[in-house]
Order: sequence, then C-alpha cells, then structure tokens
Amino acid sequence: NIISMQISKKSAVKKNERLLLEVFPEKIAGALREGQRIKPEHHDIVTIYFSDIVGFTDISSMLTPIKVSSLLDRLYLKFDDLSRKHDVFKIETIGDAYMAVTNLVKKQDDHVKRIANFSKDAIDAASTTLIDEENSELGNVRIRVGFHSGPVVSNVVGSRNPKFTIIGDTVNTAARMESNSVPLQIQCSE
Repeated sequence: NIISMQISKKSAVKKNERLLLEVFPEKIAGALREGQRIKPEHHDIVTIYFSDIVGFTDISSMLTPIKVSSLLDRLYLKFDDLSRKHDVFKIETIGDAYMAVTNLVKKQDDHVKRIANFSKDAIDAASTTLIDEENSELGNVRIRVGFHSGPVVSNVVGSRNPKFTIIGDTVNTAARMESNSVPLQIQCSE
C-alpha cells in the first residue's frame, strides 16, 4: 500500500511538471519552482503570430456560451497540436485570439518559416472545424492571421495566476497585421 502511494505521488509530480511546462518555458518553470523572481529578458528578434475568428461576435450571439466554449476548445486543441508540430510556443489565448511566438524560448534560425508554416496549417485546421457540431449549416470556422518579427521583452507578471508574456511594439505590430488581414489569408510585414 505504501509503494502504491509512492508511485501515485510520483505520477502526480510528473503530471504537475508536464502542466507547468505547458504554461511556462522550461527555464522560467525551473526558476518559479525554486521560488526565484523572474527578471524581464530582452530578445533581439522573435516572430509573433496572431489569429482571430472572423465574425466571432456574431457567432457568439447565435450560440450558447457552452457551444462557444466547445468551439474554442476544439479549435485551440488543433492549434496546440500544430504548435507542437512546428515547435512554436503558445503565449496565450484571449477569447477568439490565439498568440504564439518563435525564437523566444530557444534559438530558432528558421523562426519566420516556422510561423509561416504554422499559419498555413492553422488556417487549414480552422477551415475543418465546425462552428456548431450540432448544426453544420453554420459552416466552418474562418480565421484571419498576421505575423511580424522584431524585438520583445519577456517576463512573468503577477503572483496570483502568474502570466508569462511578451511586451513591445513588435507585439502591437503583429496584432495590427492580424486585425488588418483578410479572412483565410496571412498578412505579414516585410
């Protein structure tokens, strides 16, 4: 009985570790585990991806909150799988917006190409995601995508539900690339 409790405890520790590494880069997770305060870190060049769902406000008004939650979960599970495939680090989701980055948590000389390929696959994945699984007549999700490369500062902000984030004009420019993009298209800076 003691042995099975020890095995169960080790299993729980491993699950907690995996979850921590899904939320924070490995270096940050280690520092937080040790109780260290995270200091802002400058990054000379990263590539930031943003996407959002075309017509999300209208979709949200037509569906129950449970169905909106289901839609976002189904879509973001696909994006999360693609982020692993392309080795892209997911920063966050805010409502229907998905934000990811390359060349931040590790050196990636091909960071722009990774985000470009992730972007194409994300558009394809969204295009195969039903808005409402019980009403296919509503069609599939359409997203707009934008990305931009430049410098940022990364940091963990707050102590309650601490959040790993990136800050800088590069983030704002990437967001503008997305908001000015055309549905099912990718807009990027030169």
